[in-house]
Amino acid sequence: MELTQVPNTYQIGEVCQILAKDNPELRGKGGCWGIVSQVNEFSCTVRMWDGEYTVGLQHLKSFNYLPQECEQMQSLSDRLALIYSDSLEETVKSLLQSLGKLNRPYLTAVEEKLLSLIEKEYGINELDFGQK
Repeated sequence: MELTQVPNTYQIGEVCQILAKDNPELRGKGGCWGIVSQVNEFSCTVRMWDGEYTVGLQHLKSFNYLPQECEQMQSLSDRLALIYSDSLEETVKSLLQSLGKLNRPYLTAVEEKLLSLIEKEYGINELDFGQK
């Protein structure tokens, strides 16, 4: 059986949602967003809140965000990546995972306060992620 491959139209910096479907390697990642960091022929490397993953095109869906919204999500991604480690408390991991599943390109006031509090608690300041 011959499969017709769709050309990879994703671009570096694009914000995509992970569609886990029946892929066991993406277990727990369904619904999460990531930022395309590398475009391959039949897959993309996507940076998520807890690391980088190579994901087949059939498991990606673009949010079709405007360039400014993609920049906002890149900033959020950078912030989450600075905080994340395997040794985090479960509550903090859960919050990061929740922020990693947002389907909008901004944080609410409460989400921003919670994230800022966690950054302060772990000694991460605005200079660490290039904020102005």
